[in-house]
Amino acid sequence: MTTTTTTATATASSTSGQPRLDSDVDPNYRIDVSNLDTRVLWRITAIAFSHRRRMALGICATILAATFQLFVPQYVGQAVDQVQGLLAGAADGDARAAQEAARDALLQTALLLMGASVLRGLFTMVQNYQGEAVGQLIGYRLRLDYYRKLQTLSFSWHDRVHSGDLMTRGILDIEGIRLWVNTGILRLLLLAVLIGGGAFILIGIDATLGLLALSFVPIVGIRASIARIKLRASWLRLQDKLSDLSKVMEENLAGIRVVRAFAAQAFELARFDAASKEAVAIAQERILLFVRSTTQMTFIYFAAMVLVLWVGGHKVLDGDITLGQLAEFLAFMAILQMPVRQIGWMINSIARASSCGGRLFAVLDLEPSIADAPGAKPLAITEGVLRFENVDFQYPAWTQDQRTLSGINLEARPGKTIGIVGPPGSGKSTVAHLMGRYYDVTGGRITIDGQDIRGVTLASLRGAVSIVQQQPFLFTASIDHNLAYGDPWAGRSSIQRSAAAAQLHDYIKQLPTGYRTLVGERGVSLSGGQRQRLSIARSIMLESAVLILDDSTAAVDAATEQRIRAALKDLVKRRAVIIIAHRLSSLMHADEIVFLDRGRIVERGSHDELIALKGRYRELYDLQSSPTDTRPLREPAEE
Repeated sequence: MTTTTTTATATASSTSGQPRLDSDVDPNYRIDVSNLDTRVLWRITAIAFSHRRRMALGICATILAATFQLFVPQYVGQAVDQVQGLLAGAADGDARAAQEAARDALLQTALLLMGASVLRGLFTMVQNYQGEAVGQLIGYRLRLDYYRKLQTLSFSWHDRVHSGDLMTRGILDIEGIRLWVNTGILRLLLLAVLIGGGAFILIGIDATLGLLALSFVPIVGIRASIARIKLRASWLRLQDKLSDLSKVMEENLAGIRVVRAFAAQAFELARFDAASKEAVAIAQERILLFVRSTTQMTFIYFAAMVLVLWVGGHKVLDGDITLGQLAEFLAFMAILQMPVRQIGWMINSIARASSCGGRLFAVLDLEPSIADAPGAKPLAITEGVLRFENVDFQYPAWTQDQRTLSGINLEARPGKTIGIVGPPGSGKSTVAHLMGRYYDVTGGRITIDGQDIRGVTLASLRGAVSIVQQQPFLFTASIDHNLAYGDPWAGRSSIQRSAAAAQLHDYIKQLPTGYRTLVGERGVSLSGGQRQRLSIARSIMLESAVLILDDSTAAVDAATEQRIRAALKDLVKRRAVIIIAHRLSSLMHADEIVFLDRGRIVERGSHDELIALKGRYRELYDLQSSPTDTRPLREPAEE
């Protein structure tokens, strides 16, 4: 048998069973789909049985439904014998009293048959309801756990995993897991009771005929198992293709303006169509496998019924069994037909739960590489002094081998502004990411008031350090919701003060619904400068000890930027401010300016000191202040 594999995010545990950090995950890890992972199934089952009452009701209802279903063939056979007795009595001219007794017996059997059918239906309803209820509760729990885990995993992990794949796991994979209760556990129990109980009854009547009646069960089971292997492999391949579809659609919708601007709709449609055709081809392959296996199982079933009818007919003629008993055999086979045919569905459910659970648990079991250290305490702000002490940093080896930062020493304190400038790829934004501990330093340390930020809680650290991102992200919500995102209980006056400091309040007042105006997906209804100003206002509302502006005014005109800077003067007195920018006019007022190149500080000092130094800073200043000068800067390092 050929082993089929599919690409997926790395498993959460190594072969030794130890949990793995998200930064240790190999993005090219491949899952072998030819083997059923029983550990995953046991884990899902354990989650299901955490709902003890519902699972107990579901199991009891399943057993009772199967038991009452086993009564139906017996009552059918009994009714046939009673009808045969009535006909024989009428032909022999027996007494009317005997016929009346036979009719009463037949009526009693009919009522018993109806009662068994009704009870079987009621318990089946309870079984289906409880199974579906437990499945939905499992889905609810896993969705919350999965979403919670995504919030804690490090930036280095999110850098390597596409969000479309994550959404597929959070929707389709959880759907495959939750169906395991109804289509796996309860259906397996139903089949066990029906086949086991039916075999006991039928073999007790006639061993040969009983074995013939059950002969199709193992053959169908083997055929369903073969189909399971193929369906499981094709399901995982389909999952991968659906992930690709999600990626294509997400990228297209996120960049819809770029697509329209370059008139690339036809290209994007063809790209989506190609990915969709691949998914359809796999889906058709799955349909063909399913139809073929179902057809074969149906044929085997009817072949077994023909054998039972032929052999059983001769036994009736020989007087070995009654006509009612033959009818009982046939009725039992008719009842068993659909559950046995569903063995393929059950096996597919086992395969799907195993593969979907493996993909989902691979994420749930990851340990964040950036997390609170054991015994971490909240950050205690006294002076609000931030220091970089001989800091080195290197991105994971699969991204970049060389160090991004090397030997960085900085100090920022309240009332002082530090400016950081340098060519693209010099590590400016990395400095901001390290301050918020989105990544951990690989050498040296970063402290706030002497406390290593790796030893304090993440919540307290990120409450003390506000970072205005280089590319502001806005939620599809109102302006006031976006402004108060970091402090949902902020009052209207606080929201308006922060908007005024960011030079956005006058614009918002002119809108028809003011601060209640929806900004559209990712703030699409606002200009680039307005999005940046809203992001600045959102950060300065938090009253944090350190404020970092990571090229946050690149889309703002010089006059507005100057007004923002003037409005922030009072804030600078109470907190340390670090400005990262390409445009020197954004930071030339800083108390100290640091020039980064290839991850090292090559120049530092005030604006006047660096101009007098006539080094890299002076070169950049001359270039930006002389628009007609076409001399290139020194070759920047690649990030």
